[in-house]
Amino acid sequence: MMLRLFNTLTRSVDTFETIEPGKVRLYTCGPTVYNFAHIGNLRTYVFEDILKRSLCFLGYTVNHVMNVTDVGHLVSDADTGEDKMEMGAQREGKSVWDIAEYYFQVFRRHMDMLNLLEPDLWCKATDHIAEQIDLVRALEQKGYTYTLADGIYYDTSKFADYGRLARLDRDGLMAGARIEMVEGKRHPTDFALWKFSPHDKKRMMEWDSPWGVGFPGWHSECCAMAMKYLGDEIDIHCGGIDHIAVHHTNEIAQSEAVTGKQWARFWMHGEFLVMAKEGPDDNERMSKSSGNFITLDTLVEQGYDPLVYRYFCLNAHYRSPLTFSWEALDGAVNAYQRLKAHVIELGSQMCAAEEASHIHLDQFRAALEDDLNMPRALSVMWSLVRDPNVSGPVKMATLRAMDPVLGFNIEAMKRTELELDQDIQQLVCQREDARKARDFGQADLIRAELLARGYVIEDSPEGPRLKRSSPCN
Repeated sequence: MMLRLFNTLTRSVDTFETIEPGKVRLYTCGPTVYNFAHIGNLRTYVFEDILKRSLCFLGYTVNHVMNVTDVGHLVSDADTGEDKMEMGAQREGKSVWDIAEYYFQVFRRHMDMLNLLEPDLWCKATDHIAEQIDLVRALEQKGYTYTLADGIYYDTSKFADYGRLARLDRDGLMAGARIEMVEGKRHPTDFALWKFSPHDKKRMMEWDSPWGVGFPGWHSECCAMAMKYLGDEIDIHCGGIDHIAVHHTNEIAQSEAVTGKQWARFWMHGEFLVMAKEGPDDNERMSKSSGNFITLDTLVEQGYDPLVYRYFCLNAHYRSPLTFSWEALDGAVNAYQRLKAHVIELGSQMCAAEEASHIHLDQFRAALEDDLNMPRALSVMWSLVRDPNVSGPVKMATLRAMDPVLGFNIEAMKRTELELDQDIQQLVCQREDARKARDFGQADLIRAELLARGYVIEDSPEGPRLKRSSPCN
C-alpha cells in the first residue's frame, strides 16, 4: 500500500505524494501563548505528532516547522476586539513578553509530558515582523490591499479562488452574513494584514512599518514564516478544524497571491474534543473563551498519567469528534495499565531480543497508511499482545518497533520492573538456551541458582518470567 491521507482541500482520501521524493515539508499551527493550552487543543497536537511519527516510520524525512503566536491574534475573527496577548498580560498584571514566554514554556512542558516530538524549528511571530511587513508590501504592490482607519486590509474579491478550502459562498456572505464588520470594510471576508496602534494609548507590542506604527494581523505570520523556512510550496499544513474557514483560508489567499503557486498540497485538520453533558445531544466544544476547559496539569492533579490521555486520544480517529468524560478517561486508564502490565511481564524475559513479527508490523503499517487509522493500529497492537502463537521476546521486539509511532515509552515501562544485575540476566538467557537444547538438567541447575539468589523463574508460552522470591520459597 501507499500512504493515503484525507485532504481537506479535495474532501477526499488521496494518495500522498511529496514535492521532493522522500522529503516532507510539514507546517503546523502552534499555540497562541496567552493562556494554557487545554486538553482539546492538545488533542490536535497529539494528532500532528502521530502524523509526524508515522511519516518517519514510513521512511520519510520530515522538516517540521511550528509557529508560536505571540502577537496579533485578536479575540474576534472579524478583526475587532483586543489582542489576546495584551488581554492575557492585563489579566495577570505582567508584561506581554513575560506572558508569552511563560505560556510557551508551559506548552513545551505539556508536549514533553505527552511525549510529543518538538518541531525541527519553532518560529515566533514577534521574531519575524520584517518578513510579515515584506509579505504585506508584496500584496500591496500586486493590488490586493486597501487602507482603512484601523489598518491595511486584504481585498478578498481580488483573489478568484478565495474560500475554496472552506467551500465558502462569498455571494451568500455578502447578501446576508451577520459578521461583525469593521467600518469601511468592503467585503465580510476581507481581513486585516496590518493593524494600526490606537491613537489614545500605547500598545505593549508595536512596530514601525511603511503604513504607520502597529502590529501584524494573525493570518500573515504563518505565510511569512513557512515560506521563509519551507519555501513557496509545502507538502502538509495542519491545524484544528476551527482554522479552516478563516485562518487557513486567509493563509492561502496571501501566499498564493504572492507566489502564484499552490500553497500546500495537503491540508489536514483534527476534530474537536467535546465535553460530555447530561443530555444526549448536549456535548460542547472545549474552549478558553467559554471557560469550559481542562488543562493537562488538571489531569495530573487528579492522578492521571499524561500518557493515559495520549492513549485516550488514539482511541478515536483524528477526523472524528472525541467526547471527553472522566468515565471515558478511566477506561483509557484501564487499557493503558493492562498494556503496561503486559510490557513489564514481557520485559522480565531477559533473553536476547528476537526479530519483530512481520505479520503484525505489516498490519500496523497498513493502519497508518490508511489515513492514520490509530484505533485500528491499537487493535493490531492488542492482537499482538494476546497472540498465544507469538513468543514473549518477539512480542517485545514488535512493541518496540511500533512505539516510535505510538509514543507510549515502552522502554520506560520495562525499566519500572526489576533492575537485574548483568549476571542474573545472563543466567536467565543461559537457562533458556539450555531448554531450547533440551538440556533440562542444566536448566534445572540454573533455576536452582536463581532461586538461591532470590529469584523465581516461571515458564510460559510467551517465554520465561522472572519474579522476586518470597521468604517461603
